[in-house]
Amino acid sequence: MLPVNFESDQCFKLPPLILHPFSDSAGPGKLVESSRASLMIQGLLPRQEFTIEELDARLLNGRYCEIRMLFYVGRDLVRWIEQCQDSIQREKDLNSHDVLFQSFAALLVEDPPENVKQKLTQWGVVDYRSIFSRAIGLNMVFADAPAREALSDAFIRSYYRFADHMYACNQNMHPFATLHARNFEFDLFASGEYSRMLEREWQES
Repeated sequence: MLPVNFESDQCFKLPPLILHPFSDSAGPGKLVESSRASLMIQGLLPRQEFTIEELDARLLNGRYCEIRMLFYVGRDLVRWIEQCQDSIQREKDLNSHDVLFQSFAALLVEDPPENVKQKLTQWGVVDYRSIFSRAIGLNMVFADAPAREALSDAFIRSYYRFADHMYACNQNMHPFATLHARNFEFDLFASGEYSRMLEREWQES
């Protein structure tokens, strides 16, 4: 990793990160069924009348739903990273450093600003590092949300391990500058929240 030699009083404002909701009415139910199936397979809950094959099918359905949700989160993250790359083109102090896609991905995953962490906590997002890194990893491989029949059961069952390696592989493609929250600030919004904020600003202007 290459260090970014910023002065201590330098701070750059990045575009806001806007996350869109992924609407799937059957999603929450599938996730609950998948979690219960996993516990039953491990013997932590009674298996009731289900066969191992039926439980495995429920587990895979839930994991596939997780893949789709993470993919769409990752699409928003990648869009934000590309906006950040575009914004730094106008900053001569940044153009002289190796500030790449990987720089902003690492900033988001490893050292987001405190206001972003607090917002995620308010939303009930605890392990944002895993969610964001896996979401980015899936988007480095898939151009669109993959169809169920395009993925093997082995991949779906352990997709999170594959996604971790996809993210790590992309981060290791090039040497990149390490960025820190003390030098880069940005806001986090849900899409509906951001739209309402813009509407209020337009009305007040």
